[in-house]
Amino acid sequence: QVQLVEPGGGLVQLGGSLRLSCAASGRTDSSYPIGWFRQAPGKEREFVAAISRSASSIYYANSVKGRSTISRDNAKKTVYLQMNSLKPEDTAVYYCAAGQFDYGLGSMESYDYWGQGTQVTVSS
Repeated sequence: QVQLVEPGGGLVQLGGSLRLSCAASGRTDSSYPIGWFRQAPGKEREFVAAISRSASSIYYANSVKGRSTISRDNAKKTVYLQMNSLKPEDTAVYYCAAGQFDYGLGSMESYDYWGQGTQVTVSS
């Protein structure tokens, strides 16, 4: 089992920045591909960004591309999502998830473990 914790959410003003973290614990003898998803009130959960185990492959949703950077520190078992130029439409609960294979990372079905989520609110 792998446990994921996502500190770093909060309230930020329009145009501001925020860095989310996804810290893994438990069965972490090997690294996992990590994805970030978000869910706004009344909407379905959607893909935000993903990074493969070695960070050789990185993916972004069009809605955050150019404004966000995903990275990882395998020694710390942590993945980061830096978000800049935040907009009100970025307001959502953000979840990180861990999978087992470095493909299909844009799909929720590719992930086996999920964090509890962290709220990001962008005020205008």
